[in-house]
Amino acid sequence: MVVAMAAVKTYTAEEYLALEVKSETRNEYHNGEVLPMTGGTPNHNEINANCVFLLKMTLRQQPYCIFVTDQRLWIPERDSYTYPDVMVTPRPAELKPGRKDTVVNPIVLAEVLSPSTAAYDRADKFAAYRTIATVQEYFLIAQDQPYVEQFIKQGEHEWLFIEHQGLESVLKVRSLSVEIALADLYEAIEFETNPDQVVTAEQGD
Repeated sequence: MVVAMAAVKTYTAEEYLALEVKSETRNEYHNGEVLPMTGGTPNHNEINANCVFLLKMTLRQQPYCIFVTDQRLWIPERDSYTYPDVMVTPRPAELKPGRKDTVVNPIVLAEVLSPSTAAYDRADKFAAYRTIATVQEYFLIAQDQPYVEQFIKQGEHEWLFIEHQGLESVLKVRSLSVEIALADLYEAIEFETNPDQVVTAEQGD
């Protein structure tokens, strides 16, 4: 017996934007598909809030815009639209021509990892972010342990990887001349396991 598979409905970017303006939920757009964004866990949302708060406090009165979650980003080379967890742009932010709600020139991007999105954030999403000429740093922030992966642009097709593990670590955001202690980034976060006993997946068994 042959089972017919339902075709995935695709949209043009213009159709997506028209729908998104009216939507009560946020949706990303990739290769013609509209992908709904699910709500985050309490840890996810608290880490997000801590990150934005620390950046805002450190960068007060400096020429940067700091956005969290609800600000749409356009990736021209992929004609994709995403909502980074944290995004920093120069002030004023540059907008997509003809739009007042979509920025195009981030300097720093960060995603708080979730089990359902971690692989995508590390691979396809990072590959798309790397096509944005203005992006200088990308951060992947774990929510189940104090652990941050930092990628710093060194040149065309060249990125430096630095990992930060443990509440005693300090994250240096080089493109903004900012330092963030992981103890502050993870303030009030309750981990299911003892952070001192966690071994990252990258480190093996």
